[in-house]
Amino acid sequence: MKSYLKTTAGVILSATMATASYGATVNVGELQGFTGPLESMIGPMSGGANLAVTEANASGAYLQGTINVVQGDSVCIDPAVAIAQAEKMVNDDNVMAIMGPNCSGNTGAVITNVLVPNGIVSISPSATSPALTTLEDGGWFFRTAPSDARQGPVIASIAIARGQTDMAVTHSNSDYGKGLADAFVTAYEAMGGTVTVMAGHDDDKADYSADVAALSAGGSATLAVLGYADTGGRGIIAASEDTGAFSDYIFGDGMISSVTSGAVADGSWGTLPSPDATLGANWVAVAEAGGVDGTGVFSAESYDAMALIILASQAAGSTDRAAIQAEVLNVANAPGNECQAGKLAECLKWISGGLPVDYVGATGVELDAGGTANGSYSESEVIGGAFTSVKIHK
Repeated sequence: MKSYLKTTAGVILSATMATASYGATVNVGELQGFTGPLESMIGPMSGGANLAVTEANASGAYLQGTINVVQGDSVCIDPAVAIAQAEKMVNDDNVMAIMGPNCSGNTGAVITNVLVPNGIVSISPSATSPALTTLEDGGWFFRTAPSDARQGPVIASIAIARGQTDMAVTHSNSDYGKGLADAFVTAYEAMGGTVTVMAGHDDDKADYSADVAALSAGGSATLAVLGYADTGGRGIIAASEDTGAFSDYIFGDGMISSVTSGAVADGSWGTLPSPDATLGANWVAVAEAGGVDGTGVFSAESYDAMALIILASQAAGSTDRAAIQAEVLNVANAPGNECQAGKLAECLKWISGGLPVDYVGATGVELDAGGTANGSYSESEVIGGAFTSVKIHK
C-alpha cells in the first residue's frame, strides 16, 4: 500500500456525535482507492483533501476542535470492501462525514448500504457516473466533480473539432466506464461521428491482445479508451502499442495519468474536470505551497470536497451529521462572501461571525439541487510525454 495511506490517531467521539467542545478532536473520513485502478492518481487527491484539513486546523478558527482524518482504502473495484471501510468509519470511528469514495460503482454501494441507513454525508471528488444522479441517496451524497452526462458530449465535440470522425471505443465494464461510454457515443453519433466498434473490457486481465484485435477490426486508426489507467486501460494500450493496431488515442478522465502519457505518442488527448485559468492558477499555487501536486487529476476536487465538509460543520455549529447535511448546499452556493482555495481561515471566521459564504474553492464550486458540481473540463494533450492542458471547455 502506498505510503500516503497513513495511520491516524485521535480521540474518538461519542456515538451521539454531539457538538464538540474546544480542545476536542473530531473525526472525518477519507475513503479513497489507495490501491486499485486509480492508485497512480490518489497521491495528489489525498494530498488535496488533507491540505484543506491542515489549513483549517492551522487557522484555529474551526470551532468544533481539531480535525483528525481517518483513512480507509476502498480499493475501488470491490464494493464489499468499500462498504466495510465506510461502516467502520461510521460505527467505530464516529466520523462526522466522509470525503469520498472515488469509483462510481463503489460509491453507489456505499450510498445505498451506508450513507442512507446511517444518515451521514459523503462528498466524492471523482465519482462521475450519470447513474448516481438518479440513485435514491436521501440527500446525503454530494460530488465536486461533474457528471459524465456532461463529459461525454464534451469529448465528442472536441473529437469532431479535431477532425476525428470515426473511431473504435472501449470502456471498462464498470458503472463509470459504461456511463461515460453511453454519454459519449450518443453525443458523438448525433454530431455525425461513426463508432466502428464498441466493446467493454474487464480489468486486471493478463492479456488484452484479443480485445484489441476485435476493436481494430473496424478499420479505424483512433481508439477511445474510457477506463482506468492502472488496470484494463493500461492493458489495452500496451496490447495496441505492441501490435500497432491504433495510431492515436482519446481518453476519459480515468485515464489521465503519467502511466498513460508515458505509454503513447504525443498528440493523443483526453478530458478531465478542471477550473478556469484564474482559479486553476490559484489552486496550483496553493497546492504547491502545501507540498501537493496541484496538477494531479481530481486533486482540486478533493480539496473542495473536504473543505465543504469542514465549512458545513462550521455553519451547523456542530459535528451532528444531519446538521452538516443541511448546510452543504448553503455554503457551496451563492449568495455569500466568495471563498477561494487557500482562504479557509477567512471563510471559517466569516461563518462564525454570522456571515454567509459562497464557497468557490479550487474549482469554482456550484452544486445543483441534487448535489452535483457544474464544472468545466480541460482538453489535455500528450506533449513531450505528459498531459498538458490546451483548452478549457465550459
